Amino acid sequence: MGSESEPFVAYLAQKRPLIEDYLETHAATPNSEDRTASDMNRYAYGPLRRFTASGGKRTRPALVLLGCEAVGGKDEQALSCAQALEYFQSAALIHDDIADKGQIRRGEPCTYLTEGVGVAINVGDLGIVRTFAGVIEDDSLPAETKLDALRYLATMEEYTVQGQALDLGWVRDGRWDLTCEDYLSMARHKTAYYSAATPLALGALIGQGTAEQIETLHGFGLDAGLAFQLQDDLLNLVGDEESQGKDFRSDLTEGKRTLAVVWALSHLDEQHKQELIGLLSSHTTDPKGLSRAFDLIEGVGAIDAVRNYALKLVHSAQNRLEGVHFEGNTRDILVAMTNYFISRRA
Repeated sequence: MGSESEPFVAYLAQKRPLIEDYLETHAATPNSEDRTASDMNRYAYGPLRRFTASGGKRTRPALVLLGCEAVGGKDEQALSCAQALEYFQSAALIHDDIADKGQIRRGEPCTYLTEGVGVAINVGDLGIVRTFAGVIEDDSLPAETKLDALRYLATMEEYTVQGQALDLGWVRDGRWDLTCEDYLSMARHKTAYYSAATPLALGALIGQGTAEQIETLHGFGLDAGLAFQLQDDLLNLVGDEESQGKDFRSDLTEGKRTLAVVWALSHLDEQHKQELIGLLSSHTTDPKGLSRAFDLIEGVGAIDAVRNYALKLVHSAQNRLEGVHFEGNTRDILVAMTNYFISRRA
């Protein structure tokens, strides 16, 4: 990881123990005291707790803390909202794996494979419930602030569902008539709000930031979160095949309408356009077929176009910070965050 990303990488490492301690000490448990409590734990709370505990760098909850610190708030004020982001992340991933028929998540078989589809759906539902419940149960938050925070979370979840609806629906209906703007709208709703915009703005809200600070962090997060998704799409196509294993180029197998795909389809001649659509529609796992699809996408300049657009988003995000006051070195950490999002390799 480059030195330009180091302040953010260091920030994640610094905050991770605090976040994980809060997740452990405030883990959801059944509110029943009868003999069914152990089964509730077995079929719902236990799987959610295990899945959440297996999380990675805790980027989203760390962004809640960063947003709070940026406006002069304290970490302790924002931990329940940070936990909310992690629970929503767990719920989204558990449900995504069912919809996408995924096999491996965080190095382990997907929850629906180990627990069954019905139980896994319910575990994901519990994660959504706990997104709100943990904030409601935080008596340290003023009532008005708590209500505003819940509004932010509800809006974020609805945006995410809207984006997921487009992502899944386009595949189901065999839609290839999409524009680059269509894709960007989908990715903004599905990923950018919950990956960066809402965590940062929510933290600033909890920290009693000004309207200008909150709005700036929200806009910054939308640009940075979208750049994050574009980098994620690229990694699936051009990343490390050995480390990704079965997930390498899985977006091509699943026929996902990524920006690279949509851009390529709008620039290929008709013969090659139909060839690419045929490969993507076949859901092939054959390495030769996947390689040919990639060659068609790369050959028309789509990979470079996506990289350039991600860089444009990063510059836009960084420019949003100009002229707005943020505390301490948080501005430097935010800038480093954008560099991290487009330079990461996993």
